[in-house]
Amino acid sequence: MATAGKNLSSYKKSDIANAAVLKIGIVVSEWNNVITDALYAGAHQTLIDNGILESHIQSLKVPGSYELVYGAKHLIESHKLDAIIAIGSVIQGETKHFDFVCNAVSLGIKDLNIKYNTPVIFCVLTDDTMQQSIDRSGGKHGNKGVECAVAALKMATLREI
Repeated sequence: MATAGKNLSSYKKSDIANAAVLKIGIVVSEWNNVITDALYAGAHQTLIDNGILESHIQSLKVPGSYELVYGAKHLIESHKLDAIIAIGSVIQGETKHFDFVCNAVSLGIKDLNIKYNTPVIFCVLTDDTMQQSIDRSGGKHGNKGVECAVAALKMATLREI
């Protein structure tokens, strides 16, 4: 396993450009909220730690991961944002529902990145077990929300180049 024994959320603040003027959106799924709330907390705190003003973070909750695409599209069209983080958690069950949701969300976020000039960061855990999700939302492998906030900051400032 590529993540075995690794905390993947470490980053150097010096690698992040001045973010004080950026406006970031976060759309978060309410489904598996123990996981998505932890991912949101990691992303939100990382944005604050890197100089984003609280008033420059626009948050939106949606019922599930499938609805993240519409939520992100809504934020793009209704707010002038520099990047959006789409936070969700889909855990494998007994049916093919997992495959359909994961595929639709990943393709939907890809489509938003192609259609709009606002980067949408994929922060959707697609794990086989709840434990894997816990490990990636503040557990032994770090917090994917932190990683995605860093990606959002880097992509938002990439547009300035």
